[in-house]
Amino acid sequence: MKILRLLSVTLSVLFLQQGFTAVPPAVIEGPIMAEQPPSRNAIYTASALDLAAHGYTEEEFFITGTGNVYSQPDLATGTVESSGHPFKTRLIVRRPAPQAFNGIVVVEWINVTGGPDKDIDWWQSGEHLMRSGYAYVAVSAQQMGIDTMADWGSARYGELDMTASGTVDSDALSFDAFSAVGRAILRRGEESGSGTVDILDGLRAEQIIATGHSQSASRLAVYINSIHPLEPVFDGFMVHGGGGLIRDDQPVKIFKLMAETDMRRRAADPQPDSDNFRQWEVAGSSHVDVPFEIEYAKVRNLMAGLPLGNVQPRETDCALPAYSTVPFRDVMNAAFEHLVKWIDDETPPPIAPRLQVAQALPSVEFARDRFGNILGGIRLAEHAVPTAKNTGMNSGTGNRFCFLYGSHEAFSEAQLRNLYSSREEYVQAVTSVVQENLSDGYILPYAAERTIRNAQTRDIGR
Repeated sequence: MKILRLLSVTLSVLFLQQGFTAVPPAVIEGPIMAEQPPSRNAIYTASALDLAAHGYTEEEFFITGTGNVYSQPDLATGTVESSGHPFKTRLIVRRPAPQAFNGIVVVEWINVTGGPDKDIDWWQSGEHLMRSGYAYVAVSAQQMGIDTMADWGSARYGELDMTASGTVDSDALSFDAFSAVGRAILRRGEESGSGTVDILDGLRAEQIIATGHSQSASRLAVYINSIHPLEPVFDGFMVHGGGGLIRDDQPVKIFKLMAETDMRRRAADPQPDSDNFRQWEVAGSSHVDVPFEIEYAKVRNLMAGLPLGNVQPRETDCALPAYSTVPFRDVMNAAFEHLVKWIDDETPPPIAPRLQVAQALPSVEFARDRFGNILGGIRLAEHAVPTAKNTGMNSGTGNRFCFLYGSHEAFSEAQLRNLYSSREEYVQAVTSVVQENLSDGYILPYAAERTIRNAQTRDIGR
């Protein structure tokens, strides 16, 4: 006991010297009563996936607290620069029935690029998370998303604020808001205090994993490097489609998952894999792909009270036909399963080959095959047995986001006949790649079965 008390005193002194202050406590209100869309008193960006079919419940809560402003040194732990800044934001909980819960809670830092709150990792992996019994929490950590929500439904969201009434900028309070939500998730053996809100309604976590896409991934990278070490909340991180170098000297597991698009600015300075860090790069995939677009369209239709069937990707006015059809989400779903096991028993995920770079300076140029498809990386059957040119690259002056959309240029019938002498040859080639991907751990069995079924239905070959 004396040793433990001495250790406690030593750590306390160290934290004080670093300017450390624990993440301040927060108060959760809810669940907030919500009407059905298109009411402006509905949950903004409620899930368009079929929650009921999986036995899931969706609820929204508000969280109020005070946050710190931290320094953010490169690849180093930050310090508290100021404290006591009030914030109020929202979180969405999607949870399974108790008997279906697998003990894992995924907490997503909602993306706000372009304005609206977008729970992109739920769009990509929500079906898998529900199939496997995960609980899921989305956090509106940034003011831009709150502004959009308040414009949409001022009566419901008008009091939310992540700027301490305009006195704190640069989303500096987002880190403590995200931590506060993570701390509100009770772990196995913990009980909720008197008068407190149990956001998971009795479910208890064995693991809590943070995730975020693109701009949210960049915020998460800063959080991992500078904020999380001060008071660890999460067991692991899925950094998806963004973020610079991430320190791996902490006792948390970090999975970085990148599309071809995402590596254009990062391939020249690769971060090596390590005991706590893994990076996978998916050949031919784009930052914004077809599944992303379909799910976003469904969410927009749901909010407007429109049918969810037969939605289409947005028109882009880009130089090339937009949106890769390489199913990035299949790799992401496998990565989630590897991350859970890595956290649970230290079983490391497979080390995957990186995308091949033909030239690093003065700018990155990737190595490509005769069709223009990239070499290296994780090569799914849709890429390795090509029926189109799928890339992570695009451009255009008519849409400022063209560079994120990638491209898909289908092969002509003549090209397909020259490549594959029969449907049987094509299906066998797909099956071979699928089996290899499955053996390597890059996809899950149900994705493998679906890919082969889809190949069998295609009219390809002479």
